[in-house]
Amino acid sequence: MNSKQLTVIIPVYNEASTIRELVSRVKASPVEDKEIILVDDFSTDGTRELLDTEMRSEVDKVLLQPRNYGKGFALKTGFQHASGDIVIIQDADLEYDPGQYPDVIRPIVEGKADVVFGSRFMGGGPHRVVYYWHYVGNRLLTTLSNMFTNINLTDMETCYKAFRRDLIQSIDIKEHRFGFEPEITAKVAKRKARIYEVGISYYGRTYDEGKKIGWRDGFKAVWCILKYNLFD
Repeated sequence: MNSKQLTVIIPVYNEASTIRELVSRVKASPVEDKEIILVDDFSTDGTRELLDTEMRSEVDKVLLQPRNYGKGFALKTGFQHASGDIVIIQDADLEYDPGQYPDVIRPIVEGKADVVFGSRFMGGGPHRVVYYWHYVGNRLLTTLSNMFTNINLTDMETCYKAFRRDLIQSIDIKEHRFGFEPEITAKVAKRKARIYEVGISYYGRTYDEGKKIGWRDGFKAVWCILKYNLFD
């Protein structure tokens, strides 16, 4: 298996309107030596068929889940197939800018970090103004997570997380949905991994534009924070 500098894992569920543009942006990102893996979580809007035909020639790997498991399971599947020295998560909804990959992975490239979180709440880049209560919820979840992990993150729920491949492939991920975020945060903290944060831009979507995460996922995140810090 030929190793590349970076593997980009893109979990996809019903993103037919954005996936072409997203893949184009990822391919144009400043990190030239990269592998792109698309993982379809049993989309029902035509995304799956698009990935299985047109997208196969645009990326390195297309993985089709046999049923809808959730984002966490899609990521686990992608991690298992990654060959890059560094692995980064990329949502398919255009909320995050692939042009910032060099900034996110730099602490790992320089040998200073094992994990990097791209924080939407630090730095001077542009941020779309959307939902106040989502912001409050994110900060509360991050604070609760920090209380148990004893690390001082500003954005635990961010999509942009980069890992040394050997580290992420050694972690048994159990959460199938959005509980992945607090689970992986707890587990890398327990591993005493060197964790960094860098500021990123954020172009958030509204629910009319296809935003999927809701208040039920927030309650699940609280349970996962408790579970993976206290009991697992």
